[in-house]
Amino acid sequence: MSDDFNLPQLSDGDPGFDGDSIREAPTTAKSAGDLEQVFDVPVVVSAVLGSSRMPIGDLLRLGPGAVLELDRKVGEAIDIFVNNRLVARGEVVLVEERLGVTMTEIVKGDH
Repeated sequence: MSDDFNLPQLSDGDPGFDGDSIREAPTTAKSAGDLEQVFDVPVVVSAVLGSSRMPIGDLLRLGPGAVLELDRKVGEAIDIFVNNRLVARGEVVLVEERLGVTMTEIVKGDH
């Protein structure tokens, strides 16, 4: 049994090919209820305050009380990632003695 499949290749010159047919496919309005099947899928959410680069030697010399300078300024928005993908920007807030994040901007992706 061969793993090779010979599928027809359609191009703009082929009579059965309509390049706009995919983009013009009918769509129906979606609601949050349509996503109910994925509501229980766990994701990793990270709020990144900033980052820094340094040689390993400097990193190994860090100890308790060391200050690591980040590439962000005070008051600048932080990045919010879901499964390592940037989805929003926000601000750090204090919620009942714990740090939290409030989203101020949703980042539209290219994909």
